[in-house]
Amino acid sequence: MLDQFDGKRILITGGAGFIGSHLAERLFDQGALVTLVDDLSTGSMDNLHSLLSRKGVRWVAGSVSNRNLVSELVSQTDAVFHMAAAVGVALIAKQPIQTIERNIEPTQFLLSELAKHHQLGRSIPMFLASTSEVYGKNPKEVWNEEDDLVYGSTTKARWSYGVSKAIDEFLALGHFRQSQLPCVIGRFFNVVGPRQTGAYGMVLPRFIDAALAGKSLRVHDDGKQVRCFSHVADILDAICRLMLTPEAAGRVFNIGADSPVSMLELANLVIQRTGSSSKVEFQTYQDAYDKDFEDIRRRVPDLSRLKATIGFAPKYGLEQIIDDIVAAKRPK
Repeated sequence: MLDQFDGKRILITGGAGFIGSHLAERLFDQGALVTLVDDLSTGSMDNLHSLLSRKGVRWVAGSVSNRNLVSELVSQTDAVFHMAAAVGVALIAKQPIQTIERNIEPTQFLLSELAKHHQLGRSIPMFLASTSEVYGKNPKEVWNEEDDLVYGSTTKARWSYGVSKAIDEFLALGHFRQSQLPCVIGRFFNVVGPRQTGAYGMVLPRFIDAALAGKSLRVHDDGKQVRCFSHVADILDAICRLMLTPEAAGRVFNIGADSPVSMLELANLVIQRTGSSSKVEFQTYQDAYDKDFEDIRRRVPDLSRLKATIGFAPKYGLEQIIDDIVAAKRPK
């Protein structure tokens, strides 16, 4: 793993995305020379307006499904943060083929190129952004990294995302097992914050946008689904510290917050924090997505491994997270 970021050449895939753009700013502030690559399928150049004019930041418009581009970029880097992936439940339900291809192929290309350099004696560590979706519909109250992955039928497109990200993890862990290629895997649990869009089904920005516009907040099903929300700044702390921790290599970590809230409670809290007159309305999954859609009722991480490895503790509570997003969205 790295000993520091200062002066290091860092490649961020999905660099124009919500998390990728925040990560680029964090690493640049720590002295890194940052290269961002994104095909803008879900990322936005608006996320990069404060970065692109800075010396030491390089922008590459392209896809990490392009093997030649991946080979070129990896040869010029000291570490990779692989953040590019299919984004959002709504997109996954509509585009299962693209979901699988966008998740697996670039990861395979990156790991293959990294393995070539590793065999020649130059180890380039990689952080692989994974997701809590890999747990599928495991019925446990709290999930830890060694729990079984439980998926639904292949006729339910929803599970294509979790399965494809699990394949990413298997690939990375396989390279570590076979050749000690340094890679750390982070399973994100509902990362939120400024710049996140609700366009692909992300619930908190969707709620906040509706509340600020005085529109009804649409809660799916009965609103009793439980999630945990973590501020992107807390996530960046964990990512960066893991990449500077040798003991993290070859391991999987839940990354997020562990304070559960139901979707109905979240909607009401957003209305309260924004001072909105909006109401809550309920919508079936069939109307929101399709008749085959299945959801996960409860998604809460066990953060014991992350805390033991890097002493991680989230700094942002849910009310502070909502206030921060609202402040970023209100007209200046």
